[in-house]
Amino acid sequence: MEFFRVLGVDPAAAGATGFGVIESDGRRCRMLRFGALRATRKGPEHFPERLREIHAMLAALIEEFQPHGVAVESVFTALNMKTALRLAEVRGVVLLAAAQAGVPVNSYSPREVKASVAGYGNAAKDQMQLMVRALLGMTETPEPADAADALAVALCHVQAERFRSRLGNGATQSSPDRERPSAPRNVNSRGAAPRIV
Repeated sequence: MEFFRVLGVDPAAAGATGFGVIESDGRRCRMLRFGALRATRKGPEHFPERLREIHAMLAALIEEFQPHGVAVESVFTALNMKTALRLAEVRGVVLLAAAQAGVPVNSYSPREVKASVAGYGNAAKDQMQLMVRALLGMTETPEPADAADALAVALCHVQAERFRSRLGNGATQSSPDRERPSAPRNVNSRGAAPRIV
């Protein structure tokens, strides 16, 4: 049986950047790891250091789980210009980490993610957390909300890939010739953040 593995990322300009790794067998999805990386030091002067930490975290996750795709939430257009630019820089780091590993990236708007997971484009955060828990068969509600959002982005990508394959184009965003990953190492159910190197 072939599995489709996705790393979902919920980038944040100031708060925690959430991540979630899920795996689908074509019928059901299961969570492999989730968590959120908070800034070690606050303030705009430490922002470059934060970008480096996010890159290192994502590079470690990609190396460990060998995902077939990375799914990232797109920049919310209603943000003020300064926040939107910072968020775009964080997304740039996500794209860089994926490109360095040769993993394709897909972006989804917050409304797309909510509609895909909760069936409603304006779903509240607590609704999203409950839906993520149900869809992944988790025994606890994923916390923090940033991590739940990242799992939701990953679920959105899995559903989008299923829809694309049903359309008959057969063109998933991942390469069909790519070797399928082996079982993940050291998967824990609560998903502690990987050690940053």
